[in-house]
Amino acid sequence: MRIVDVREITRPISSPIRNAYIDFTKMTSSLVAVVTDVIRDGRPVIGYGFNSNGRYGQGGLIRERFAGRILEAAPTSLLNDAGDNLDPDRVWAAMMTNEKPGGHGDRSVAVGTIDMAVWDAVAKIAGKPLFRLLAERHGITADPRVFVYAAGGYYYPGKDVSALRTEMRSYLDRGYTVVKMKIGGASLDEDRARIEAVLAELDGRARLAVDANGHFDLETAIAYAKMMRPYNLVWYEEAGDPLDYHLQAALAEFYPAPMATGENLFSHQDSRNLLRYGGMRPDRDWLQFDCALSYGLCEFQRTLAVMKDMGWSWRRLVPHGGHQMSLMIAAGLGLGGNESYPDLFQPYGGFPDGVRVVDGHVTLPDLPGIGFEGKSDLYAQMRELAA
Repeated sequence: MRIVDVREITRPISSPIRNAYIDFTKMTSSLVAVVTDVIRDGRPVIGYGFNSNGRYGQGGLIRERFAGRILEAAPTSLLNDAGDNLDPDRVWAAMMTNEKPGGHGDRSVAVGTIDMAVWDAVAKIAGKPLFRLLAERHGITADPRVFVYAAGGYYYPGKDVSALRTEMRSYLDRGYTVVKMKIGGASLDEDRARIEAVLAELDGRARLAVDANGHFDLETAIAYAKMMRPYNLVWYEEAGDPLDYHLQAALAEFYPAPMATGENLFSHQDSRNLLRYGGMRPDRDWLQFDCALSYGLCEFQRTLAVMKDMGWSWRRLVPHGGHQMSLMIAAGLGLGGNESYPDLFQPYGGFPDGVRVVDGHVTLPDLPGIGFEGKSDLYAQMRELAA
């Protein structure tokens, strides 16, 4: 048993949308195939992965450093003790050979992209959905029913309040009970009007979260906090720079309602520092670590261990990214749910064909691996890469 190839292609996921910090007109994503010599149903088992949105494709790093280390490793060094499957942690260790500590930037995205494909292959070789494989490894009862929320509300050329209301109404019509919109890309008064318009459209049928994408300094973050206190929001997300733990801690003095952050922390060490110094409150706040951006599931499990050691329930973690990998982890390890992009970043976001949102939840089908083969538009691109 061995990995015989690691392939990457960079694809556009461009869109004219913008948040408070960046636009997505030139955004790309890496699609990866990890090809094994294991045969199932007459075909080689191939694991697939891609990097989460908001970071660009990682083809250079994947081709120049990480893929070669896997292919150059002794095949037996990448297997589990029984020799009947790949060991994701050993593959991860091979990728990280000769890498210095720290440097958690694009490197963590490149590794996380390959790691996703490795776990997909491992679960397929085992003949199980990844969420069931994870539950078995952790001694947890898997629950295929997962809470999801609709992320949208981006700034868009010509998009007025009426169009924003129409967008949010469409999420209600599709079964979501929590929606999220962007703030910080307009003035405080404009954003107040946008928030109030969405709340009027939701009319108590769903709840609203807001996301500043790390745009504010402390003074502005506090001004928004004071403005939003009456609205009973699900959370106030990433007010300031993700590594400005002092800002996050200070903001809690002015915003007693839930806050959320973590999607731009790329290691268990950074996550630990957030919980140590960021003033995050385990009784109400939310964490949003994204395995696809933070070295993959191997590292993500170390982050989960940090959460547990520091008194945080895994139910307070609702990952960023809106991809099926996080859905699998949420179902297998009992996380609080997952982000969802009903209309954006396709075909990488969303769910397998036929899966519908019911009362704010989806139920995952029993597809081997991560289940990419069940999403026809995404699998068409993966099949092209594999060929």
